[in-house]
Amino acid sequence: MNASLSVAAPDRILAAIDVGTNSIHMVVVRVQPSLPTFTIITREKDTVRLGERNRTTGELTPEAMKRAIAALRRCQEIAQGFNAEQIVAVATSAVREAANGKDFLKDVEAELGLAIRLISGQEEARRIYLGVLSGMAFDHQPHVMIDIGGGSTELILGDGHEPRCLSSTKVGAVRLSEQFVSTDPISKHEFERLQAYVRGMLEWPVEELRSHLEPAEQPRLVGTSGTIESLIAIHAMQKQGSIPSPLNGYEMSLKDLQGLVERLRKLDYAERCRIPGMPEQRAEIIVAGALVLQEAMMLLKFESITICERALREGIVVDWMLTHGLIEDRLRYQGSIRQRSAIKLTQKYQGELEHSERVAAFAVDLFDQTAGVLHGWGPEERELLWAAAILHNCGHYVSHSAHHKHSYYLIRNGELLGYTEGEIEIIANLARYHRRSCPKKKHESYRSLATKRDRKVVDQLSPLLRLAVSLDRRHIGAIQGIRGEYDAQAKEFYLHLQAAQPGDSCALELWSLDYKKDCFEVEFAVKLVSKLESKVALAPAIVS
Repeated sequence: MNASLSVAAPDRILAAIDVGTNSIHMVVVRVQPSLPTFTIITREKDTVRLGERNRTTGELTPEAMKRAIAALRRCQEIAQGFNAEQIVAVATSAVREAANGKDFLKDVEAELGLAIRLISGQEEARRIYLGVLSGMAFDHQPHVMIDIGGGSTELILGDGHEPRCLSSTKVGAVRLSEQFVSTDPISKHEFERLQAYVRGMLEWPVEELRSHLEPAEQPRLVGTSGTIESLIAIHAMQKQGSIPSPLNGYEMSLKDLQGLVERLRKLDYAERCRIPGMPEQRAEIIVAGALVLQEAMMLLKFESITICERALREGIVVDWMLTHGLIEDRLRYQGSIRQRSAIKLTQKYQGELEHSERVAAFAVDLFDQTAGVLHGWGPEERELLWAAAILHNCGHYVSHSAHHKHSYYLIRNGELLGYTEGEIEIIANLARYHRRSCPKKKHESYRSLATKRDRKVVDQLSPLLRLAVSLDRRHIGAIQGIRGEYDAQAKEFYLHLQAAQPGDSCALELWSLDYKKDCFEVEFAVKLVSKLESKVALAPAIVS
């Protein structure tokens, strides 16, 4: 073999699971880093109706959780059968809104050893966008995507680059069926009430999306996921007597959809089940789902819709490829979605970005110089620390007083993209503890962290952020560089500092470091000694 020829990166097997309100979906894919692309090996779907919550308490029912855990166990066994190197699982609307949603995720991890990450509605929309992009060429033309799930409907506008609009609205086929449908066939009164509610809920997100379109643009409408796939399959059976395989690219007109809605509303459950192309599990909720699509198309003023068979689960795969550096050209903008989202949020709350960037640089420098010496965290935690540093001062937007607590609230509710709910909770807590007290169990924000691991991340990384903030105490970039040196025998960590300007004593920075070092010293059981020197040889931490 010619030595000059590069060896292609080996294929990798990945499983992606979407824990939805109606169903649990999984794809197992073969990722080909050299292209880069992925091929679907197998799909798994189980209708578990996790969204059937207790109407009094709002909690997931024991029966629904039992069904979901059984389905997840099957998915896990299938993924292991294909030798998947990792199972990436996310949960959406049902778990997000349930009072015991986080307890359910803890039960899954305890019973199966499977970590499921909770994502926001906007993050769900972003990953749906990634999934559609992986299966359909946009040719730089605007596309509107609609995904009707069991608990929510996502509307997305994009042209193959950064999404222009991402929204998630609490209208889903399961949610609406439970809230509005008690008759079978649905009565005229219930149908009209449901229709009015759906239209009212969709008006604002549709208006928001349309505001991001240029006057002359004529976008294409793309539909994804189970409800729309079922409607398309029924339509295809009516028109041509068979369901195309694949369904990808099949088109249905608004006029035909309206005719289908009129037909479905007049049939009872048993009659709907007998419609060619109708999945039995979908028949119970199809009227509500079809009505959502009809009203959305009418508000958006689309005369037809095209199906894309890729959606959230494929978007999970693309997101995994991006975070693992396997996509460099196409969708390059998405690789930095986390960083851009954090900076955008800082600017939204009128943060002092230059100061925040200096603090973030110091924070990750301290992280790198203490990695393997005082802590064992890796790239994922490093990125969370960076985001917390960029956002740590955003609470000033509310008030200077207790601004660290305001920062927690703004970050927690600021719709950061690219992060799971658990990661956002960590970022918010890190920012909350950049000043004043160290993390304490009595604090509600600290108790909101999902796992012991998450609390340990906050325990060990918040002291680094506190030191980083001290290093730019005057907000003028007084410190040019730092170098850490750890004396294991003496249990001392020396922080060598270099001033940016000759003659600057950096007295305020040194005072602040001394004032804020207590959390660092307690957490790592070391004494911190800060020294200002004329010149610092910047290097990784030294263990002596």
